[in-house]
Amino acid sequence: MKTAIFGFIFSVFALCVFGQNPYLVKGFVIDPAENIKLENTSILVMNAKDSTLLNFTRADNNGNFTVDNLKQGDFILLLSYPGYADYSEPFKLDSVNKSIDFGKVDMVLKSRLLAEVLVKGTANAITIKGDTTEFNAVAYVIQPNSKVEDLIKQFPGIEVDKDGKITAHGETITKVLVDGEEFFGDDPTLVTKNLRADMVDKVQLYDKKSDQATFTGIDDGVKDKTLNIKLKEDKKKGYFGKLSAGVAKGYYEQQAMANLFTARQKLSVYGTNSNTSTTGLNWRDSQRFGESNTSFSDDGYMISYGSRDDISYNGQGIPETRSTAASYENKWDSNKKTFNLNYKLGDMEVNGYRDNLNQRNLPSGITQNVSHNVFRNYLSRQRLNATFTNKIDSTSTIKLGISAGTKHTKSNDDFDSETYKNNDILQNRNKRTVDNNGDQQNVEANILWNKKLKKQRRTVSINTSIAYNKNNSEGYLNSENIFFNPSSTDANLIIDSMVNINQLKLNNSEGTNFNTNVAYTEPITKSLSLVFNYRFGLNNRTSNKQSLNQSGSGRYDQLDSLYSNNFELQEYSNEAGAIFNYKKDKTTLNFGTKVAHVDFNQIDTYTKTRYDRNFINLNPQVNYQYKFSNQESFRVDYNGSSRQPGIYDIQPIRNNTDPLNIYIGNPSLKPSFNHRLNASYNTYKILNSRYLYVSGSYSLTENSIVNKSTTDSVGKTTYQSVNLSDKRPNNYNMYFNFARKIGPINGGFGGGVNGNTYYNYVNGELNKGVSNSYFISLNASAYRESKYDFYITLGPRYKTGYSSLQKNINNNGWELFNRASFNIYLPLNFEFGADGEYQYQQKTSSFDTSFERTIINSSIRKKFFKEKNLVASVSVRDLLNQNVGFNRSAYDNSISQSSYNTIRRYFMFSLIWDFNKMGIGSKVKTPTKETE
Repeated sequence: MKTAIFGFIFSVFALCVFGQNPYLVKGFVIDPAENIKLENTSILVMNAKDSTLLNFTRADNNGNFTVDNLKQGDFILLLSYPGYADYSEPFKLDSVNKSIDFGKVDMVLKSRLLAEVLVKGTANAITIKGDTTEFNAVAYVIQPNSKVEDLIKQFPGIEVDKDGKITAHGETITKVLVDGEEFFGDDPTLVTKNLRADMVDKVQLYDKKSDQATFTGIDDGVKDKTLNIKLKEDKKKGYFGKLSAGVAKGYYEQQAMANLFTARQKLSVYGTNSNTSTTGLNWRDSQRFGESNTSFSDDGYMISYGSRDDISYNGQGIPETRSTAASYENKWDSNKKTFNLNYKLGDMEVNGYRDNLNQRNLPSGITQNVSHNVFRNYLSRQRLNATFTNKIDSTSTIKLGISAGTKHTKSNDDFDSETYKNNDILQNRNKRTVDNNGDQQNVEANILWNKKLKKQRRTVSINTSIAYNKNNSEGYLNSENIFFNPSSTDANLIIDSMVNINQLKLNNSEGTNFNTNVAYTEPITKSLSLVFNYRFGLNNRTSNKQSLNQSGSGRYDQLDSLYSNNFELQEYSNEAGAIFNYKKDKTTLNFGTKVAHVDFNQIDTYTKTRYDRNFINLNPQVNYQYKFSNQESFRVDYNGSSRQPGIYDIQPIRNNTDPLNIYIGNPSLKPSFNHRLNASYNTYKILNSRYLYVSGSYSLTENSIVNKSTTDSVGKTTYQSVNLSDKRPNNYNMYFNFARKIGPINGGFGGGVNGNTYYNYVNGELNKGVSNSYFISLNASAYRESKYDFYITLGPRYKTGYSSLQKNINNNGWELFNRASFNIYLPLNFEFGADGEYQYQQKTSSFDTSFERTIINSSIRKKFFKEKNLVASVSVRDLLNQNVGFNRSAYDNSISQSSYNTIRRYFMFSLIWDFNKMGIGSKVKTPTKETE
């Protein structure tokens, strides 16, 4: 088992190590007139035949440079430094001249500074303009039918993992734009995995300001690491898509996707059908294949439509999924008006089982509950979103949106469980079945108006929304519970009591929510601005939950008032806030607070009891950022936030769905207050792909809301939320990551520590729980176009955890999680690839067994046609058949472990066809030579 994964890792490393070349060039750069050593000069080595970039670096503090990992051939050395004329010189490496020392390279100062340098006959691979790093696609190797993802893998400082996740200098790329705009939604992999690389002219990397900062001109410190793909002029109209089908013994998956676009219109359709982990329109795929996650935001307030009803698979059980979606977008009137429409429909059925082991630490000892759960769940949903945006003039914009959706659920759970005290005294047995059918409907509407006033940075925004939702469900609870006398023994079980429940559960709720927010920005000085906002909210809700017992006639018509309730809720909130923004030179500072007053009025119509509550929520904030340079910055943030009790924390409602765990409300609860401090430092060098990222955070909670539980002699537990006044739960984390490019390898290491201190009451005693985790990580990756790529990460971790009630019983132990993947590109358009992970969890004093598994997936692919757009593959998932569902966690005074069935080994044959036609109906411009 271990041999397989380590052999896999060794093979990957061997591929990298033996693939290096011994050829190199070196020298040092100087301004001869001023005798200045030109530190950080850009050093590029290009192929003499086609000027494609082969390798690059920067001169060190003394102007010295070395470019290694070259091969035999004819090349061009290009040196570039701002304010100086570019230096270029051809050279040749062969078996006799394996290294060349250029010695002193003199750079000549230009008569004026240039924003860009263009050299006749060559293509600059990288240009830095302020905060933007621009990569010239022409300078890189582009194979037939290669995608944007294959292109950006060649860029220094940028890494792409096997799932398509992109990181630049240690930070995740959250947006990929095409010509400055979202392209069928904002998921980065839409562009990188589908657009062809030969469509690209330039790729820009920069930190994109938030929409609010762009609108107001006030830097709020919020940035998205962004790639902007600039297309060639003749490639801005066309269509692309994919058809795929895979079959295996007991498994199948089919997908179809098509996108048609012009400069102003976009149409997308998508569908999937599978019983593998491919669920289709989860949050990621809905973005990737056409649906935008519509959002409305001004300062301090946001509403989002899109993914809340999407289907996702958590790895437990065997899924069967069907989904489809369509999206349309149109722009007209010189792009001043935009309309977007999305519709999606899908369903999923999951059948499976779980085995759970839960240990609870009590002042008098421990209890262990062992249960087996068989589940059958079904979900279907559909949603329609529509938005219209109108740029009225250069100073004002109005945006309208509506979203409507329905959801239907069915669930059936069978439970068998036993509870033991101190591992050997049987306390109870429980057998129950819970069935439920539910329907939900909701409609939301929003209108946002933005206006820039005459004075720069003076703006006003008004955001108003209204929402309606309705939920109805019907289900049955059948439960048989046997409680044993504490004096029982294994040989002589004495029944203390028996409780049988047979009830019909009817739940009906309905609610409306109204919010309006006004935001105003005012410049005070050139460097200081004020952001003010006021929000009013109104929430009306009714909920009727009925538990009905059978009468003698067999009908469920006898109300169980203990487990039933009917309430009406009306909640008002008024929030006002003022945030000051200071921006000067390299410093950005935001500070201020928001204060909200909440009136909570609830009536229990069964008991005629009224619960009136008032809360004051305070949300102070301070955000400071200092940019030493465009590639180096420091940031520290403080945020305070109030958490008011939830409705089910307050309302004294009992629920007997799980008769062994009963929850009751607490009308006297008060809000808690959380303090959180975050700090981070980031620095990177582009050409040698070096970066360092360090971060840390600490938070503590005052007057926190914690659990109070009471477990009786037969193992039945009652829970209630209470305030903790004399202790402060807290958590912290520290993390660092360093990486740089060494030859062809991107290597890095990181590490960190995190911990939690939490409290809860158990049988009248205060329990203190402490957990800590210490970890390190090592990773390496490399990519060579049409040759190979690989990625490996190693991550040992040591975890500690204990409860003050039973300090000798803990969850201390080692964990390992190692991952690796590689692809080898073979002759005749064959490709071979594999990925794997090794996971290990050590046994602890709480759990006497360790967990270990190695999962390896592999495939061999063959590409057909000149464009290589038809792929046939044979793949195997979970080659060693070790994919056993497993999870272990700790919370409060409980430690839990679960195992479950999941998708195991299968072999699949697949066909994938990528179709792509760009530049249809466009006139291709004849390229011309550019001269100095």
